[in-house]
Amino acid sequence: MWGGRFASGVDAIMEAINASIGFDRRLYAQDIAGSRAHAAMLAAQGIISTKDAEAIREGLLTVLSEIEAGNFPFRTELEDIHMNVEARLKEIIGEPAGRLHTARSRNDQVAVDFRLWVRDQCDQAIEGIGALIRALLSQAEAGADWVMPGFTHLQTAQPVTWGHHMMAYVEMLGRDMGRFQDARARMNECPLGAAALAGTGFPIDRHATAAALGFDRPTANSLDSVSDRDFALEFLGAASICAMHLSRFAEELVIWSSAQFRFVRLPDQWTTGSSIMPQKKNPDAAELIRAKIGRILGANVALFTVMKGLALTYSKDMQEDKEQVFDAADSLMLALAAMTGMVDKMTANRAVLAVAAASGFSTATDLADWLVRTLGLPFRDAHHVTGSLVKMAEDKGCDLPDLSLAEMQTVHAGITGDVFTVLGVDNSVRSRQSYGGTAPDQVRAQIARWKERLA
Repeated sequence: MWGGRFASGVDAIMEAINASIGFDRRLYAQDIAGSRAHAAMLAAQGIISTKDAEAIREGLLTVLSEIEAGNFPFRTELEDIHMNVEARLKEIIGEPAGRLHTARSRNDQVAVDFRLWVRDQCDQAIEGIGALIRALLSQAEAGADWVMPGFTHLQTAQPVTWGHHMMAYVEMLGRDMGRFQDARARMNECPLGAAALAGTGFPIDRHATAAALGFDRPTANSLDSVSDRDFALEFLGAASICAMHLSRFAEELVIWSSAQFRFVRLPDQWTTGSSIMPQKKNPDAAELIRAKIGRILGANVALFTVMKGLALTYSKDMQEDKEQVFDAADSLMLALAAMTGMVDKMTANRAVLAVAAASGFSTATDLADWLVRTLGLPFRDAHHVTGSLVKMAEDKGCDLPDLSLAEMQTVHAGITGDVFTVLGVDNSVRSRQSYGGTAPDQVRAQIARWKERLA
């Protein structure tokens, strides 16, 4: 490739640091698709002959079939996927292969290949998130009225429902889905035709190649076209937030499946045993999902670091963009699939959840609200009265509903027997009818909204 300018070949170490074929071979389908669209456009514009374009098209299909069959001879000395494909194309069809690179550069070629690949990964992430949301909706629907403790600071706060807790993750994942959809829409512009950096003097039709590759439009500035990696950074940003959400849920599954909590039973196929302790059933899948955020967030930071000091336009530093994104995409899709499998098959221990929901004075806020509604106390006064009653129950070693009316009246004489109607956890969750609240009716309404949205 460099024969016209360089008198000698590259050093072996230079070849090793310069070559990217070891990882950018993953772009083969996108590279061939971009080349086919480019050749067809060149022929339509009369820049190359129809005969040459047909030979290129057929030759590229042969290359594609060889790669997919595992018979393609990838060569490190050819540096990257672009030159490997072009060299093999020349072996197959001869001289017409040399016309394929007319009016383009590897700079816009890699930009379109990588953008196509990341766009595909956005689609896969959206699909994977949708599958997990559906699994969560099934859990929420089954347990829309199952009471469980809600936590702040990992301390019992107020009773909520299992369905409401599952729907919290649906909302998180819904935002993740939206981020990938937004990123996809923003990246759906085609850089092909920007050539090395300045565009080309050939009468190309960039709108035609953009349409052929499923883009909304061509990019509007040739300098930005070859140097932009915002699309990859946006993908990594969305992946990092999604992975963080998965990690939070994984943390809860690790806690909930422990012998101390017993809130859930994870399916055997998503757990492992111990080499020495026969009783163990370890939530390894959840723990590994929890760890994936490190790889994905690390990829995000790495690519930001690569890009932060680059003057326009293309620099070889940008070869370091792909491995980070490839690894992050693989990690995210694996984490989504594993979490979907666990959620789909896990079993909530309803009886244990109910007992836990009633512990830790979880209806104290309901008592304070009752004092405000029924006795007209200012909330801060009601808060003080309720705190005193909690202290009384704690000293007696019982829960609030176990206090007698007479005992409660020693703290505030106006309390009546009606107070016991709000101290049960089922009454508590049913009362939370505000939009987005934990009441079963509200949970079911949100489930219906999400089913409609996914449909």
